[in-house]
Amino acid sequence: MVLEGLGKSLNSALKRLFGANVIDEELVKELVKDIQRALLVADVDVSLVMAITERVRKQALDENLPRGVSRREHIIKVVWDTLAYFLGEKPIPLTIRPGKPNLIMMIGIQGSGKTTTIGKLARYYQKRGIRTGVICADNFRPGAYSQLKQLAERSNIPFYGDESEKDAVKLAKKGYKEMKKKNMELILLDTSGRHREEVGLIKEMKDIAKAVKPHEIVLVIDGTLGQQAGAQAAAFKKATEIGSIVVTKLDGSAKGGGALSAVAATGAPIKFIGTGEGMDAIEPFNPTKFVGRLLGMSDIRGLIEKVKEAQIEIDEDATMRLMKGKFTLTDMMAQLKQLKKMGPIGKILEMMGMKYKLPEGMAEVQEENLKRFEVIMNSMTKQELDEPKIIKSSRLKRIARGSGTSERDVRELLKQYEMMKKMMKQMSKSRRRGRGGFPDIPGLAGM
Repeated sequence: MVLEGLGKSLNSALKRLFGANVIDEELVKELVKDIQRALLVADVDVSLVMAITERVRKQALDENLPRGVSRREHIIKVVWDTLAYFLGEKPIPLTIRPGKPNLIMMIGIQGSGKTTTIGKLARYYQKRGIRTGVICADNFRPGAYSQLKQLAERSNIPFYGDESEKDAVKLAKKGYKEMKKKNMELILLDTSGRHREEVGLIKEMKDIAKAVKPHEIVLVIDGTLGQQAGAQAAAFKKATEIGSIVVTKLDGSAKGGGALSAVAATGAPIKFIGTGEGMDAIEPFNPTKFVGRLLGMSDIRGLIEKVKEAQIEIDEDATMRLMKGKFTLTDMMAQLKQLKKMGPIGKILEMMGMKYKLPEGMAEVQEENLKRFEVIMNSMTKQELDEPKIIKSSRLKRIARGSGTSERDVRELLKQYEMMKKMMKQMSKSRRRGRGGFPDIPGLAGM
């Protein structure tokens, strides 16, 4: 996983919330200290660390809670939103006009992984049905031509280059012309690796941009640089019109957090991150989802919004019963109805970061069996609803006759009840240990 060390540290910090009976100012202070340590170890700038944690502290303690959201949920959301905010907040995709040539000029310091990134991006978009070609205009680094050519051939991607041509501007213009003839929609232009203070190479970069007028200039930065990545991004942004940034080598670097935060601080959007050596180890950068992975959870923010949209009411009595380990047929029906408002049960659990395997048939309950189960339960006594274990042969026959269903249908209801009861117990245990799931979600009482 990307930035695994930082992720584990942040997840450990949040576990204080999972296991705490009371969430007070002292707990928030300890949480803030833990987050500070995690970010500093990840090479995030000290002033940025203080800005992040001060925002967390203030909003966690001072903000009024939204209706239907617990203090625990609120604090986790504050941490989530704050980290995402400082990483760019919203994903910004690479703009590609379908059916037209889109020239993307790739720049970066030698050794940043620029040429490899071009190969990855070409493969990424090719797999998504976009006609993609690459141009080598790097006549500065020995081996650049052969490296990009091999990467292109490996993925069967059109390539243009000329080892005999020493003029980078001519290479770029000829290559662009050739790719347009082939009706390429995305054209990735590789340029010479350059240091931000090398005046000659910076001039060459500007000359190429002036000659071919790229639709976007993408800067590739080495994620192992940590905070130094920010200086690179700022220098290149000053020298040219950078449209976006790709941060590479985030798979094993302890400095990755520093690189991401430093680059984001320049205001240039991060659009992709490199997550490994393989050709498929690249992904669009989505700040909110990235933070979710760091925290060891899935899209909690989306789950909270789903809860609100579904207008789910919290049954306090049911919550207390479930916390005490009691779970009736009436509770099961209530939970299934609430979950149905939010979507498939399996999807909801996935959003909560839970890796529970649903019992076979459970996913279909809400769609196919809810109405039948409700009819069956209407033929039960209050005692039977509260204590399903008393339903034996004679009661089972009576319930089936009264509901106009079969004894098999009644047994299926009881079977689903036992499976869901078992699942609820497992979730409750995991919650108490702080190992999985998102606590105190309305409508998912006791999970």
